[in-house]
Amino acid sequence: MEPSKRIVINTLAQHTRAIINTCLSLYSTRLILRILGQSDYGIYSLVAGVVTMLAFLTGALVITTQRQLSFYHGRGNLADVKSMFSSSLLLHIFIGTIFALILLALTPFIFGGFLEIDPIRIPTAKGVYYMAVLALAITFFAAPYKALFIAREEIVYVSVVDVIDGVLKLIFALSLPFITYDRLMAYAYAIAGIQTFHFLALSLWAVTHFKESTLLPRLSLVRRCYLKELMSFATWTVYSTGCVMGRTQGVAIILNKFFGTVVNSSYGIAQQVYHSIAFISQAVTNAMSPQIVKSEGSGDRRRMLHLAELSSKYNFLLLSTVVIPLSFELPEVLTLWLGNVPPHAATLCRFVILSALCDQITIGLGTANQAIGRIRNYSLVVNTIKVLTLPVFWLCLHLGYEIGQAMWAYIGFEILCALTRLPFLKVTAGLSIRHFVRQVFAHIAIPIVAVSAACWLMVTFVEDIPFRFLLTGIVSVIVAGITIWLFTLDDVERHTALQMIKKETLS
Repeated sequence: MEPSKRIVINTLAQHTRAIINTCLSLYSTRLILRILGQSDYGIYSLVAGVVTMLAFLTGALVITTQRQLSFYHGRGNLADVKSMFSSSLLLHIFIGTIFALILLALTPFIFGGFLEIDPIRIPTAKGVYYMAVLALAITFFAAPYKALFIAREEIVYVSVVDVIDGVLKLIFALSLPFITYDRLMAYAYAIAGIQTFHFLALSLWAVTHFKESTLLPRLSLVRRCYLKELMSFATWTVYSTGCVMGRTQGVAIILNKFFGTVVNSSYGIAQQVYHSIAFISQAVTNAMSPQIVKSEGSGDRRRMLHLAELSSKYNFLLLSTVVIPLSFELPEVLTLWLGNVPPHAATLCRFVILSALCDQITIGLGTANQAIGRIRNYSLVVNTIKVLTLPVFWLCLHLGYEIGQAMWAYIGFEILCALTRLPFLKVTAGLSIRHFVRQVFAHIAIPIVAVSAACWLMVTFVEDIPFRFLLTGIVSVIVAGITIWLFTLDDVERHTALQMIKKETLS
């Protein structure tokens, strides 16, 4: 299959997955919040979030393994790919086991006063914590297989598995009212069980369809040089991802210290919304990342940087078609979704999703940096900025500012981080900042202004219409589609789009 067509198919698969899972996830969260209550849902968000602070390691290792596998696939050497996969699998099993044991050893400290939890619910919170640790370990074991699917650009199967995950979560949410056992604990059991299913679905399929895959690492293929290469790359990828997750969970802990678990419930909802819409941008990233890395592996840096520009542009535009109308319609959407909306939920949601949108404007340059492999300085320069959110956020709340005012630090540092990628890639990869600004910033300006204006007109002048947010969403998609076609796509991209549409129509 042609690379351009594969990118489109994988992107469509990811978007279909995103739409289905978003609908399933939002409805499941509504049911679970109503059944568990704001306090118990806040406990789950906080306790599981402590484990999530280390779950970023799996995401970092997926990125590392996918980069290495894609790079060697680009060179066309299957023997190297087999050795790299077995080395990666051994590394994941070792790290997953070590971190699970460390987390279990920290249990007395975490529940001995570190977290503000009602003493009556501490035994249940501990049980939730143990299930979260188990889910984390399973996630580590599944990471090499997910990386292999992405490296081979076999995204459709992964999308199907993710949709099944969403369906299982909805089925459990529907059955939760009939459970007589502690429902918070039952919810934790269910999440761990679904994570186990995800691991089995990926690993068993990979073993039966990919020559380089194996259920247990083949020690004869493990190479010390590959382990060293993976660890070197992973160390700084872990740092980068850790900065992101540390900022996310650090804000949760700060909110817990100032306001208690009810506001953690609101922040948990904001993160739920973020993860639901993040699938949209992740669709483009997963589809284009292997091609970006393979281009660098084959020595074609010009194509690599071009794909990085396209990834930034379309990640931002696709996510903006959801984030902008949602930001305008959040109060109505949250009320319809949750019924009883926790305090500050709309404010936290709005700032979290807008900060995610700001990050996308140069996100392709992050993938480009992974492709060239100069990860250490990038991690120290770019991603350390994200962690600086925490002291400023804490200081704002300490000085008596409202949550909404303090969250401006969240967005400000995200914008600074995104812009810092430009000079960094200029030095390391020869990126032309002027060309990037002309090809990305200039091409997204008109669609963004047009969509924002359309949404503002809808919420300002269209009132007393049930489900107005649906109309706002439809209008924003139409306006985005027209302006993107007229002002974002160049002649080559329009021609390619028309040719693909004609082929699909004729077939």
